[in-house]
Amino acid sequence: MQKIRVGVMGACGKMGKEICRSVLAEEGLELAAAFDVKNQGQDIGPLIGLAPCGILIETNLNHLLSQTPLDVMIDFTNAQAALNNVPQVLKYHVCAVIGTTGLNHDDIARIDHIAKENQVGAFIAANFAIGAVLMMKFAQEAAKYMPNVEIIELHHDQKLDAPSGTAVTTLQKIAQVRQSFKQGADQEYEKITASRGGEYDGMRVHSVRLPGYVAHQEVIFGGLGQTLTIRHDSISRESFMPGIMLAAKKVIAWTGLVQDLENILE
Repeated sequence: MQKIRVGVMGACGKMGKEICRSVLAEEGLELAAAFDVKNQGQDIGPLIGLAPCGILIETNLNHLLSQTPLDVMIDFTNAQAALNNVPQVLKYHVCAVIGTTGLNHDDIARIDHIAKENQVGAFIAANFAIGAVLMMKFAQEAAKYMPNVEIIELHHDQKLDAPSGTAVTTLQKIAQVRQSFKQGADQEYEKITASRGGEYDGMRVHSVRLPGYVAHQEVIFGGLGQTLTIRHDSISRESFMPGIMLAAKKVIAWTGLVQDLENILE
């Protein structure tokens, strides 16, 4: 069976390197291109701790797309870069798997429109770790019975957006089953601005950014005489790779945008 030809956007970043290694090792996938803003012409192999593999880094996206046949481009850069690059990818009739957070509703709608216009698939997920998907599912179920809830999400200090896409998605899922109300004492006040965190539909969310973390989230429920904490920890970026590889294989099967990993899990 012919392998799916994959390109990696931001190939020299921490996530990009891990994705390149995973694509090279994944059955059914072939690493066909590596794009980054630096290291033009260098073989990606030694940069990811492997032997030379013949895939040279390209810093000109249009040149890469016009010269290299691709089926799927994987993008884990940042919101600004994704908004510049993903539309170009789709217009070359290449499918896109997007793990970049910080995209708003209008951004996502635009990607969906361009994908449909060019009859290719696109996939976006707030989190590609299977455990994180389960955490969100369990939290949504728990909220039916314990509606008082706050979220603490913890990420490395180079993450630009807050709260995380996973936290926002979790809040949205809980809001689907929880009647809206404001939590906390009626007369509560903040001695330091925003010390109670951000508010979404009456729920609170708190973002921690420190060196040493990768991606972590706990959803804390409070009830009469008890608390329930549902927590997921990505100890390393390897935790995201099975979900990303699955998305790269699945995205070629549809037109337009599909969101969230649970919608492609069997």
